[in-house]
Amino acid sequence: MEEYSFDHKFVQVNGINMHYVEKGKGPVVLFIHGFPELWYSWRHQISFMAEHGYRAVAPDLRGYGDTTGVPTDDPSNFSCLRVVGDLVELVNTIAPEQDEVFVVGHDWGAMIAWYLCLFRPDKVKALVNMSVPFSPRNPNAKPVETFKAILGDDFYVVRFQEPGKVEAEYAKIGTKKVLGKLYIPNGKPFDDSPVILPCWLSEKDIDYYASKYEKTGFTGGLNYYRALDLNWELTAAWTGA
Repeated sequence: MEEYSFDHKFVQVNGINMHYVEKGKGPVVLFIHGFPELWYSWRHQISFMAEHGYRAVAPDLRGYGDTTGVPTDDPSNFSCLRVVGDLVELVNTIAPEQDEVFVVGHDWGAMIAWYLCLFRPDKVKALVNMSVPFSPRNPNAKPVETFKAILGDDFYVVRFQEPGKVEAEYAKIGTKKVLGKLYIPNGKPFDDSPVILPCWLSEKDIDYYASKYEKTGFTGGLNYYRALDLNWELTAAWTGA
């Protein structure tokens, strides 16, 4: 994007080719995006932090954007252990001199950031998280069936579980229109209402997101939801932490 002077880089981590954007020098601030987002969600914050003496780093998480090498046909490839592993190895590779980094997360990025703090608190200097509070593991409440019991079959997390179903619905509507509706307040991606963008989101922004999701599809991002129950199983050792 011509209006943003960022360095686009790639690094081999945890068996994948991870794309990340960075700007500035100094202590690392690691920005972790959510669904359906990309590194691009942090474009304003990257510049701001770089101007204030920090090295802002924003990757495309596995399954997203220009990060490649992850088969999307198996949701287990998107478990919290794998995603946190990507980020730890990213930081160790690009900033080996920094034992701890600042972490900022939003949406699924916030959930991953909580897991990062849980698994590797030694790597985190401080945390800013948005939209998802920490939820301690409940050994008696498997996530998907709990959501279904409380919020019903139409709750989006439940709807996302069947492979290919939501992807097919999104394909009928069109990538750009789906993204436009998902990004706006109270957007309803499955209806026929027009997309009216707010002042803080431009047509050019939507075009950038759409260009990447047209290439990758939505399955990678949806697999984070499809790995919810697996995450619950894998984190049994952290019950009570």
